[in-house]
Amino acid sequence: MTARIYYADLWGRRDGKYQALLESDISATDWVQLNPTSPFYLFVPRDEAYLQEYEKEWKVTDIFPVSSVGIVTARDELTIRWSDKEVEDTIIDFVSLPPEEARDKYKLGDDVRDWKVYMAQKDLKDSGLSSEKIVPILYRPFDTRHTYYTGHSRGFHCMPRGEVMRHMLAGENMALITSRMTKGETYQHTLVSKTISEVILLSPKTSNNAFVFPLYLYPAEGEMQLGEGHRHPNLKPEFINIISDKLGLKFIEDGKGDLKETLGPEDIFNYAYAVFHSPTYRSRYAEFLKIDFPRLPLTSSKELFKRLAAKGAELVSLHIMESPMLNNLITTYPVSGSDTVDKVSYDEKNRRAYINKTQYFEGGPPEVWNFHIGGYQVAQKWLKDRKSRTLTYDELTHYQKVIVALKETIRLMAEIDDLIPGWPVA
Repeated sequence: MTARIYYADLWGRRDGKYQALLESDISATDWVQLNPTSPFYLFVPRDEAYLQEYEKEWKVTDIFPVSSVGIVTARDELTIRWSDKEVEDTIIDFVSLPPEEARDKYKLGDDVRDWKVYMAQKDLKDSGLSSEKIVPILYRPFDTRHTYYTGHSRGFHCMPRGEVMRHMLAGENMALITSRMTKGETYQHTLVSKTISEVILLSPKTSNNAFVFPLYLYPAEGEMQLGEGHRHPNLKPEFINIISDKLGLKFIEDGKGDLKETLGPEDIFNYAYAVFHSPTYRSRYAEFLKIDFPRLPLTSSKELFKRLAAKGAELVSLHIMESPMLNNLITTYPVSGSDTVDKVSYDEKNRRAYINKTQYFEGGPPEVWNFHIGGYQVAQKWLKDRKSRTLTYDELTHYQKVIVALKETIRLMAEIDDLIPGWPVA
């Protein structure tokens, strides 16, 4: 006999739930019959109105064959620093100390399976302590910091993900950052990085870790290569053939095509980046984005693809902080003072983001202050993560550019929706 599965829920405070259960009758409960299906066999109801059209599309893990979650440091306070100089000073000091002294000085706590003080010190010593290994790392949205990266396993970093991160260090590259959503957040988990990336970059919830999908793959040392620094796209050949056939464009291995006769990996990346920022995409497929990696709808319209790729390119440029639009600041920082972040708050009426009792950034709209990337309210978190820190001139300017980037992101997301004539994308 095939099992039948029913579902009902009860919301409220614990005492109220207990009382309701005492007073209720199972035969009188308003049950919903479920029909769990592969691959998740969910024991909760969901709206499956768009499931068939969504499942026809390509999952990002099938588009980009090489990927991994971001770097796990296990000891951020030791491994992540504000500047190259701080990283250098820290590692030189750290390796010079006996393990137990290093543990006490840097408040490292007990060793765990994948991270031990003596292993971290050995990894650093074996690397030769070269300044070339001090690299930027995207730590949180719009928050690039610095670390010492050896690429070895279970050393200075707990899980350095060298098999993927080496491609971000070998030459010019960019990576799509997204999550396999499993718990507790609405899908807003799309970002781009030109550097190595940290695992909770997009969310403090470890069940929604950041996954890194590099666009280009570089040959490992000793591998055959066609010319110096040759790279090839991290795109599955079957996917390339399908999108090329749909658009009637010849695929080229590097850069951008002219989108009249040719199509490049960066065009595909930019198109995907735009679609994943579509508010309608996020709401239409919300039920499915909650539980797995996003899937990419493909169009057969050259013109729509071209326009979406252009919007995606604008977003990418903003998010890697290279857009010239970032110089058009919309906020001011009018009051002199200590520049030290104390208590962060937002005065919506006057559009002021306070960093202490007297100093503030003025002019940031409420929708920008409240804007989320992943599980983070970006404009607030960037400041709160600098509590007790005295902001430098560059940091004060960077924050104001972040506000521009967020404002322009909101604008572009609306424009992306306006470009797409209907769903499913055709």
